[in-house]
Amino acid sequence: MYLTNEKKQDLFKNHGRLKSEKDTGSAESQIALFTFRINHLTEHLKNNKKDHSTRLGLLRLVGKRRRLLDYLYKRDIERYRAIIAELKIRK
Repeated sequence: MYLTNEKKQDLFKNHGRLKSEKDTGSAESQIALFTFRINHLTEHLKNNKKDHSTRLGLLRLVGKRRRLLDYLYKRDIERYRAIIAELKIRK
């Protein structure tokens, strides 16, 4: 499996708001998890161009991440800027 529990806990610890592996619900940790999954699916689709169900899942994940980023932008612009810079994603 591409995403083990240890990797997921590491993502939550590094990008979560509380810097703990138990911080799974904060917007920053969710965005980091979605970004990891998006990058993995993008690599998968480079090799498997006709995998349309995965492409649909990727588009849904991108939409979820975009909505979370929009929420964070409205609530706290500094947290939004920090997570954008940390994960190196662009609008």
